[in-house]
Amino acid sequence: MKVNHYALQLENNYLFSEIASRLRAFQKEYPDRTLLKCSIGDVTRPLPRILVETMKNAAEEMAHPETFRGYGAEQGELFLREAIAQYYAKRGLSVHPEDIFVSDGAKSDLGNLCDLFDADNTVLLPNPVYPVYYDTSIMSGRHVVFLEGSQKNEFLPMPDFSVHADIIYLCSPNNPTGAVYNREQLAEWVAYALEQKAILLFDAAYESYIQDASLPHSIFEIEGAEQCALEINSLSKMAGFTGVRCGWTVVPRTLVLDGASLHQMWFRRMATKYNGTSYIIQRTAAKVFTEEGQQAVREDIAYYMENAHILKKALNQAGIWSTGGDNAPYVWLKAPNNLDSWEFFDELLNRYGIAGTPGAGFGTAGEGYLRFSSFASRETIQEAAKLLENLDFSGKSSK
Repeated sequence: MKVNHYALQLENNYLFSEIASRLRAFQKEYPDRTLLKCSIGDVTRPLPRILVETMKNAAEEMAHPETFRGYGAEQGELFLREAIAQYYAKRGLSVHPEDIFVSDGAKSDLGNLCDLFDADNTVLLPNPVYPVYYDTSIMSGRHVVFLEGSQKNEFLPMPDFSVHADIIYLCSPNNPTGAVYNREQLAEWVAYALEQKAILLFDAAYESYIQDASLPHSIFEIEGAEQCALEINSLSKMAGFTGVRCGWTVVPRTLVLDGASLHQMWFRRMATKYNGTSYIIQRTAAKVFTEEGQQAVREDIAYYMENAHILKKALNQAGIWSTGGDNAPYVWLKAPNNLDSWEFFDELLNRYGIAGTPGAGFGTAGEGYLRFSSFASRETIQEAAKLLENLDFSGKSSK
């Protein structure tokens, strides 16, 4: 018997598990101190009442013979796929329900998509990047190359046509930096993918936070994307479903690579390895896409975006460089006084009880930076902002 030796190449702890471990140690050592968590991107506002009532009604259906549901369709229930298709249609995009696959979240799909591709593929990742892209690629035995993000390119690296890639991951709005590709930039990425005969895996999990009307929400807004791209999205951050779990992936039937239909392959994979998202959850998810549901979730999105603005204002007052927070729920900041990411993390935690996410955990290009999440409560954000605005460049309080 042999284990997957590629999996042994990973760090012992997943980034967010390591943060959780350090926060537990802090609370154990200082039980009377307040911990201001602006680190892990977990929502804090409760589900809108309209969604909870829908969930209750769907649960009640399961108690009656005439409305009871067992196994569902492999792709997800048609009523939800049609609702998602209408969500795209409102932005002028024609996404057919047959091309939509419902799952328990974007993270699962991002990992499971590795099943479709041979290990002998080169993966291209922006750096810094959401750790799941890198970790799952390494676990699958694939060669990984990076494009470096920096303040100079606004953490929006562009393709180098001299570099070969077979699988390309993009996240826009980006986690962790909050940067968003514009239409012309995404058109260049699509052109690159087509030229390389590569697959572009587009993570749009934060698209609902885009405030600038000129910025694209979907890769399918770009001509030619249906020939080279699939799109992953989720209700985790749009509708507060982190504890409920529901997402989807769009795999166009027009997407044929290496002589194979990725749509048919993904359908077969899902039918083999997944028995479907809970009917109760899918009913609740469908409600999100109604007019009333969208109004409710937009209120929560506005709340979290205001949190981001509060954090950015405090950092600006302290003279600390930051980006993001305008079209994404993350604020990406540069550590003062040349501190490295984990030093800055420890400084903020031990001196002020503020928890962020070290940028180095997202890749080498994240070293010297830190990510704040705006998903905390308003009280936590305001308390953290009061402390942050009094930081000086030595990382010490100016008062």
